[in-house]
Amino acid sequence: MAAPRAAKRAKLDRGAAPPQRGEDDYVLGNIVEIELCNFMTYDRLVCRPGPRLNLVVGPNGSGKSSLVCAIALGLAGDPNILGRASSVGAFVKRGEVAGHVKISLRGDTPDDMICITRKIDTKNKSEWLLNGATVPRKEVIDAIKKFNIQVNNLTQFLPQDRVSEFAKLSPIQLLEETEKAIGDPDLPVQHRQLVERSKELKALEVALKQKEQTLNNLKALNAQQEKDVERVRLRDNLLRKAELMKKKLPWLKFDMMRKEFREVIEEQEKIAKKKMEEAARIWEDSKGPIEELKKHRATYTSNIKKISKQVNENTTKRQKVMEDELQLNAELRAAFDDIDHLKKQEKSRQQRILKAKEDFAAAEKELKDLQPYELPRDEMAQLTEQIARVNVEIKNLKAERNGVESQLAREEERMRKCSDRLKEMESKNSKLLQRLRTTGADNITEAYYWVQENKKKFRREVYGPVLLEDKLHATYLENHVPNYIWKSFITQDASDRDYMARQMKKYGIPVLNYAGERIRTRPLNITPEMKQLGIYSRLDQEFNAPDAVKEVLISQAFLDDSYIGTDETHRRADEVSKIGISDFWTPDNHYRWSKSRYGGHISGFVDTVHPSRLFVSNLDVSDIENLQLQKEQHKKNIEGMNEAITKFRKKQRQLEDEEANILKQKEEIINTMRFEKKRREELQSRVDMRRRMLEDLFQEDDVESSTRKLVDQVAKLNDKRFQTMIKLKDLLTEAVALKWSHTEKHMASIELDAKIWEMEKGVKKFEKDANHAAREYEDRKRITQEHMRKLALAKQHAESIAMLTEDLNKEFDVMPRTIEELEAAIQDTESEANSMLFLNQNVLQEYQNRQREIESISNKLKDDKDQYEMCCSEIESVKGKWLPTLRTLVSKINDTFSRNFQEMAVAGEVSLDEHGLDFDHYGILIKVKFRQTSQLQVLSAHHQSGGERSVSTILYLVSLQDLTNCPFRVVDEINQGMDPINERKMFQQLVRAASQINTPQCFLLTPKLLPDLEYSGACSILNIMNGPWIEEPAKVWSAGDCWRMVMSAGGR
Repeated sequence: MAAPRAAKRAKLDRGAAPPQRGEDDYVLGNIVEIELCNFMTYDRLVCRPGPRLNLVVGPNGSGKSSLVCAIALGLAGDPNILGRASSVGAFVKRGEVAGHVKISLRGDTPDDMICITRKIDTKNKSEWLLNGATVPRKEVIDAIKKFNIQVNNLTQFLPQDRVSEFAKLSPIQLLEETEKAIGDPDLPVQHRQLVERSKELKALEVALKQKEQTLNNLKALNAQQEKDVERVRLRDNLLRKAELMKKKLPWLKFDMMRKEFREVIEEQEKIAKKKMEEAARIWEDSKGPIEELKKHRATYTSNIKKISKQVNENTTKRQKVMEDELQLNAELRAAFDDIDHLKKQEKSRQQRILKAKEDFAAAEKELKDLQPYELPRDEMAQLTEQIARVNVEIKNLKAERNGVESQLAREEERMRKCSDRLKEMESKNSKLLQRLRTTGADNITEAYYWVQENKKKFRREVYGPVLLEDKLHATYLENHVPNYIWKSFITQDASDRDYMARQMKKYGIPVLNYAGERIRTRPLNITPEMKQLGIYSRLDQEFNAPDAVKEVLISQAFLDDSYIGTDETHRRADEVSKIGISDFWTPDNHYRWSKSRYGGHISGFVDTVHPSRLFVSNLDVSDIENLQLQKEQHKKNIEGMNEAITKFRKKQRQLEDEEANILKQKEEIINTMRFEKKRREELQSRVDMRRRMLEDLFQEDDVESSTRKLVDQVAKLNDKRFQTMIKLKDLLTEAVALKWSHTEKHMASIELDAKIWEMEKGVKKFEKDANHAAREYEDRKRITQEHMRKLALAKQHAESIAMLTEDLNKEFDVMPRTIEELEAAIQDTESEANSMLFLNQNVLQEYQNRQREIESISNKLKDDKDQYEMCCSEIESVKGKWLPTLRTLVSKINDTFSRNFQEMAVAGEVSLDEHGLDFDHYGILIKVKFRQTSQLQVLSAHHQSGGERSVSTILYLVSLQDLTNCPFRVVDEINQGMDPINERKMFQQLVRAASQINTPQCFLLTPKLLPDLEYSGACSILNIMNGPWIEEPAKVWSAGDCWRMVMSAGGR
């Protein structure tokens, strides 16, 4: 839809304009501009309404009500107030996934704009922007409240689908709506306060009566039982006295037990402790001499250890000296052995010199007799040429074979592609792609293969085309789903969608994006009534596809609203629509019902089910035969090339064998040459080695000099052995002295051990006595602790019965002081109390409970009376502010309403329906009459026709013009059903009201206007048209050209 031209209107006299209107004639909160994108019937729309009366004119279905919906939703309204859909996703244009509404409101100055943008999508999500910044919905609502904009108030915002609701408003509801729209903004608050306070007042009156009655009844009952209560109190005093004596009894037993404990048990413990301490002192005194002897023994033991250490050191030194002597003896024997060896070695050297001379002479003779070797150079050159020739032949043969192998690889690749193409043409996907090509998607195959080859470039799985997924009921699906969806690809990521869209643009293939959130489809519920009519399934349940594909098909084609039936369904089609099913399929027909938005009548459509075209393949058989012939030719070519390669390999092996034989001959000649050369080198090396050996034998040391050195070494070793023996003698003397000293001290230590043993026997006796005394003391302590435990239990028992206090001790002092006397007194007191008998044992408890209840009710009754007086005072105070103001406002509305009706030659009045303190029953009564003979009657759907209700509604809204403080008002097709006379009169009233200075901006939507109506400069005409040729005329109209230019553009 193209953007309409800004409304043309005459400027009003600025001298008469009130201060709140600016130079541009707009007031604070007026709608200056409306921008729509992908909203209901619009692709894009920019509308600039005038500041007074805006007549939005256009045929039915052109998008007038879409403008009303945009204003309501853009200003934070709930979809339910429009009476069309319950979710914002239903207002996105069909085939799109998101859209937006932008409302620009007049600020304090013409340049100050408050821009509110609401972005919506098919998932029922909304995003709010205030002056371009993202904000929460609450902030937008707060901004709108400053202008007193109430899109949910029928007196301010009356959409087409809720016009009938206005006439159905009760007087109470009409009063509430009127309070919100006009007058003091405190009026609805005061009204709610009065309603709440009146309810509280009624509840307080009932509560006061009930509490006074209850209080009187309780006082009468207590007066009857006062004598019985006195006797009960006397008996209770006796029982209390007996209980008090019972409390003293355990304390008296505790005192006797404590006295026994202090006089006997504690004294015995002291005597046992004194005996234990005396035995312990004697035991400690007997330990002193033994400790002194143990110190002397420790000294002897320490000296013995020192002597033992010295003996061990002496033994170690002697062992070292013996080891040195043995080493010297071994060295001396080795020296004598070396002297004998030198003598034998000299004799052997002379024999070796003679043998070395003979070996040297034999080696020189063998080297001289060796004949020189000549290399056969001619034969080596001939063999080298043969090898080169064979290598060239092998290289040429390999080149030819590589060429044939390359041709073979290319031929095999062609054959593989040919086979793949045959498989594709015979596969289901290829058949479906071929069908898409025949229906206009010429490049679908190329697009499909591009996606398959580039799958790694996508972040998430990409599906498509949609037709390639497995489905059932293909005929129904093909007839129901738009054609563009079958050839579409589906992405699951926004970046994948953008990349795919750029690539698919050259193929002309659409791309849809699935954001990943499941659509909340209704669960399938086939009721017994549906089964009787032949309905057995729903279209979204009858096909298989990936989740993303299925969700896109459901959201785009509304498959979850289309049911499937049998021939029985076809025969009883009229009954199906009555159970709420508006779209269903039978084997031969497709039935659809739709409800008119204006008249509410039902229209039915029946289409024939066309046979499936997309799911039936029609491949060209000649193409398959050509591909099969090509495959056979490629196969023959491959077999011929394989035979040629086999021949090349056989010939290559022969040449390689020939080359190996020539190389073997050449290797044998080279090995012979190497052997002769090595043999000569070995003989020369042998001669050199024997010459050096002979020279070494001549250079060996002289035997006599070596013998003299060894004799000197023997003399030195004998001197060292003598010194070692002297040292060994001194060590043996020292060892004997140490042994003697160790024996003396060891004997003295044994004597001390015997003395200590004798003395310890006496100490053990004293220790035994001390332990016996300690055990006796521990026994006495246990007895004392046991008595203390019993004493504590007795005290605990007495405390559990009664804790001693100063007052309790005073009462105990006047009681008997022995256990026997106390028990006798308890028995006498209980006998006296038990002699008193009563018919009602709970009389005292009941009396006291009633007394407490009387006090509680009296206090509450006083509080309620205070609250009642306060509530009455508050009601009178608020009523004094609210009711006079409301009466004045209703009187003003009545004056205007009556005058407007008189000008239309009919009568009407508006009055306030008062009900005393029942403020929730207060209301506004609209009474009208359209015939001279009839009486004034309250406006309702039962007494007036639709046209009469429309006239009354619009005139009531006009009556609010002067009193309202809202920036604009919207009325959608209020003139539907009016007769021409009333419609003309109603229009004149609107024009007159719009020309007033203080009237708010008004939007009146209508599909037609009567001819020859009178318009003022306050009227702005907004034409809404649509159609396939509307774009060019709209551009001309938007430029401000005359109507003739627009018509000429439309003719082109």
